[in-house]
Amino acid sequence: MSAQLTHTATELTPLDIWNKRLLWLLKFYPQPQFPPSLFSSAFYHLSIVYNNTAPLFNFNFLLLLRKQQTKSLSPLSISLSLSLSVFLRLHFCSMGCRLADAVFLFMNPQPRPIRSQKITTHYPPGINHLTPDKLLLKGKKQKSVLFHLKRAKPVQAVAVPVAPSSADSAQYRKQLAESYGFRQIGEPLPSNVTLKEIIDTLPKKVFAIDDVKAWKSVLISATSYALGLFMISKAPWYLLPLAWAWTGTAVTGFFVIGHDCAHKSFSRNKLVEDIVGTLAFLPLIYPYEPWRFKHDRHHAKTNMLDEDTAWHPVWKQEFDSSPMLRKAIIYGYGPFRPWMSIAHWLIWHFDVKKFRPNEVKRVKISLACVFAFMAIGWPLIIYKTGIVGWIKFWLMPWLGYHFWMSTFTMVHHTAPHIPFKSSEDWNAAQAQLNGTVHCDYPRWIEVLCHDINVHIPHHISSRIPSYNLRTAHKSIQENWGKYLNEATWNWRLMKTIMTICHVYDKEKNYVAFDELAPEDSQPVTFLKSVMPEYA
Repeated sequence: MSAQLTHTATELTPLDIWNKRLLWLLKFYPQPQFPPSLFSSAFYHLSIVYNNTAPLFNFNFLLLLRKQQTKSLSPLSISLSLSLSVFLRLHFCSMGCRLADAVFLFMNPQPRPIRSQKITTHYPPGINHLTPDKLLLKGKKQKSVLFHLKRAKPVQAVAVPVAPSSADSAQYRKQLAESYGFRQIGEPLPSNVTLKEIIDTLPKKVFAIDDVKAWKSVLISATSYALGLFMISKAPWYLLPLAWAWTGTAVTGFFVIGHDCAHKSFSRNKLVEDIVGTLAFLPLIYPYEPWRFKHDRHHAKTNMLDEDTAWHPVWKQEFDSSPMLRKAIIYGYGPFRPWMSIAHWLIWHFDVKKFRPNEVKRVKISLACVFAFMAIGWPLIIYKTGIVGWIKFWLMPWLGYHFWMSTFTMVHHTAPHIPFKSSEDWNAAQAQLNGTVHCDYPRWIEVLCHDINVHIPHHISSRIPSYNLRTAHKSIQENWGKYLNEATWNWRLMKTIMTICHVYDKEKNYVAFDELAPEDSQPVTFLKSVMPEYA
């Protein structure tokens, strides 16, 4: 006996489907003791509680209902046994089916012995509905496939596994998106699509460098940063957080300008790009050349385990290596994650040994510029405003910049459904298109940060200037829209990343800290309890 798993939600609502099924069931009962709608709603909402996708009707139970002995059951018996059957099906699969069916027969006032019964169900992942009209055949066909209870042969029913339809997959991704705080989770990109094919669909104008637009971005950042410093100097203490937020966001714009210089998308003159990039990074105490070398590898190896020089999941062996390191990792990837770029800044950019021999000379020049800025700039700030002034005018905006640096980076490439892969399994087109997230932020942040979060086209080709990213993204939406991961910045998105995306797992992508070490994961538990679910 076989049955196809089909999706009917486009024709009827889930509750309608359950009502229809119930009426079919209750035709065996001439005088039901209570309204069918109440009966149906109880089953429907029970299934919703234990499965937030769609009602899953128990296959074994339908078979048993179809047998003649069920005519003697009361509605209450059916209700209790079906409730247990659904619960156990969802939690214990086939073992639960057998136990639930045994309870069902036990509750029968006039049971008939069954020597053996083996019923196995197989169903593909996704959202599926079993419909009575397809599950149980009518008339003569029914008699030919359902054995009489007195027969010794086992009844074996198998639901034929079929791949979820496009509607099922779309619905499943929609529910994942809602759960994770995404606006859209894209379809997997076919493995035969190449990065060049995607680049070829982009209009040529998005690669054009416009000097006026490039220097306009410098003017916007310089003006907004100066305005922020003025606000800090004039704001009363209770308005200082707002002034720091503005100034930290404005100085993030300097980083984006240097970022374009590093990708050779700011100017046609390489020397101009090196000078502007170095100067733009100085207020951030970021050495330009070390960052450029590491960032180029991030683009070449996006979401590749080990090789990606941005962020990647925690290794299990690293997590288990020592209790002290475990606690530090839990705090770093938990409540302090919006400032983890500070650790990345220290670890990756100041150690000359981390660079190739042909890179060392340029790395040393950048380091010298940064140390010179610190040696001259910091004493001047302290001389004019004191230590408190140094904290107000430099440290707090710098921490604001790192908040955005950390947040942007983790949102760009981190989600429970986005895998990191080994070099053997890695695919460039999938990593850049499927493995990068487009996230919309409030408009003032987008302006001050020069659209750095229109990030998918930047990973398709890093030669696209920041002021052309929106045009490029529109083209990608038109040609590859169904494969894109898109979100609007929200609490649920941040909560998902900070409380789930922790330790690498090849099958599940991520395992949360509190699954592996619940006794040490109080920071993650705290985040789960205090972070809102707003999307």
